[in-house]
Amino acid sequence: QVSMQYNPGWNNSSVNLLHVRAVGASDTLHYVWSSIGAPAVLLVATESTSSALGVNWTRLLSPAPAGAVWIDPPSSVVYSSAVVFTKVFEYSEAKTLEELFYPTYDLSDFSWDSINRTLNRTALTAEFTGIPAADPSGSFSNGSLTFRVTAYEAGGRDGPLPSLLHTANSSKVEFVLAGVAPRGNSSRFVLEVATVEERGVAQKLRSARSIDDEYTPTIFEVSVGSMLSFLQWKATAYGSQTPRREDSIQCRSRGLQAANWTLPASSIVRAYFGEAVGSTYTISAINISFGGEDGKVYQEKRYLSWSALLGFGQPPKDTFSPLVISIMAVALGTPMVMLLVGSCVVLFAQRKRYSEYEPIN
Repeated sequence: QVSMQYNPGWNNSSVNLLHVRAVGASDTLHYVWSSIGAPAVLLVATESTSSALGVNWTRLLSPAPAGAVWIDPPSSVVYSSAVVFTKVFEYSEAKTLEELFYPTYDLSDFSWDSINRTLNRTALTAEFTGIPAADPSGSFSNGSLTFRVTAYEAGGRDGPLPSLLHTANSSKVEFVLAGVAPRGNSSRFVLEVATVEERGVAQKLRSARSIDDEYTPTIFEVSVGSMLSFLQWKATAYGSQTPRREDSIQCRSRGLQAANWTLPASSIVRAYFGEAVGSTYTISAINISFGGEDGKVYQEKRYLSWSALLGFGQPPKDTFSPLVISIMAVALGTPMVMLLVGSCVVLFAQRKRYSEYEPIN
């Protein structure tokens, strides 16, 4: 059973906190999304079916939010981590083939709309939409940046491309740039993502080609995570609200590295893990770049969407779909049937030919 709570215990919609609670047979999974500071999500697994989220709003909205968010009872928590969407970089290649970077969009400095108007408790979806608090270039005058969140009650596959395979233990986040004016010719964008993990839990970046190419042919699946949680995506983005394969935009990940910088202001992360999160937990960062070889797709479309799956345990793995199985059965089975039928015809013809002769004696 999955439920959504918006700003539990708080009647003001000037800030956003979305609590997704999934109750299983013997445990409860908590996803806590927030745009207070840098957009982030907490992932907390408990071994109780009655565990609940606690929020001290006065402390959470103060300059020192440590301890403002917790799970009750604390003893039920068996694992916790976080994903923080920290920055968006924009760059283009100069004539000298050097990369020209424009001023960074720090997502902790964005102004975010209330998600109350987009929250759909039946479809289990919500949208965090924001623009920079200061926009001297005017790039966001007709545009916005959005994180679309989807929770799931059961396993399945998304309809829209890239048709991510999901489980009931996972949620989807879609990063969308819409109408944002690029600041240079052939601009490319990079999303910086930070992860917060418990000490001693090793994270790895994995890449693998799916054996089923029905949905996104030749696309690699990439995931970062540990044995306990994951962030998974396919190496493609799209330049249309109703994506087709021809709308694909090349997507690359630039190595998972230990973050040697201070985690940007993200009240929800500091509120749960404490002010010393950087010294008591492992913080890693990865850059996801979009734009392909020439970077012109966004220039023409002014739209970019990239989807990722996050959740507990191991990421789901594609298997052969019924369509691919049918194609393989026809491709491999037809020659075998033809060979079998041909052999039978030859044997029958030989027996018939010999039967036309009378015995000598």
